[in-house]
Amino acid sequence: MDTNKTDLRVSEMLELSYKLWDKHKDSWSPMEPQYGKTFILYMIEEIGEAIVIIKKKGEESIMDEEEIREHFIEELGDVIMYFMDVLNRFNISAEEFSEIYMRKFEKNINRNYKKEYKNIK
Repeated sequence: MDTNKTDLRVSEMLELSYKLWDKHKDSWSPMEPQYGKTFILYMIEEIGEAIVIIKKKGEESIMDEEEIREHFIEELGDVIMYFMDVLNRFNISAEEFSEIYMRKFEKNINRNYKKEYKNIK
């Protein structure tokens, strides 16, 4: 797999996740469902790190300053890496994820959010 690609597919990211885990499997949690929750928590921690960059550096710095932008994207990459670890631990294939994701997208694209949330206070 070309790790210098500029556009990754879900299947490739799952493969990379497994490859990284396989290299460290003697010291990392097993690739089993009971560890999925822990990796969701790790993912949330990484989301928090991305939020810290937004709070401390601001949106303009992320857009205009290369070093800050790279750090922000790196944290988002960590989020995706842990997300892939979760998919792998629950044995969710790229095809299964993609199918359900697209189904959810179709549902959302046709939703009337204004009408749905009109009476919520």
